[in-house]
Amino acid sequence: MKINWGTGIVIAFILFITFILYFVLKVQLNDNYDRELVVEDYYQQELKVQGNIEKSSNANALIDKIKIEKVSEGIQVSFPESFDYKTIKGKVSLYRPSNQKLDSEMQISLSSSHLLIPKSNLVGGLWDITIDWEYQGVSYRNKKSIYY
Repeated sequence: MKINWGTGIVIAFILFITFILYFVLKVQLNDNYDRELVVEDYYQQELKVQGNIEKSSNANALIDKIKIEKVSEGIQVSFPESFDYKTIKGKVSLYRPSNQKLDSEMQISLSSSHLLIPKSNLVGGLWDITIDWEYQGVSYRNKKSIYY
């Protein structure tokens, strides 16, 4: 059987498409490959965007701003000294961009104006820290990325 150049091109296209489909199916069907979303409830989070903008504006308008810094014991969150730490409520979300399984969330429970996230809860790498908190009926939101 003689193969001309037109038949050769068609065979090459078919082999190329088969090659690509093989790898697409391999990635989609194999559990070793990670196909996770940034957040599970993406659309519900999107509905809260305007509220988050207002909370961030409230946080930026503070004279004494919240401080999020890396210390030897872990990550320390310092709330404004002028606020009564006993009435601060909220949550701290730790988001690990490279591994969703390391994400965590904790309620704010203060015994002083400082909150310490122990380094035993942190694996080395980039962490996105979001603090949603409330003081005297006003909501605030602070975000910071820290490489630990």
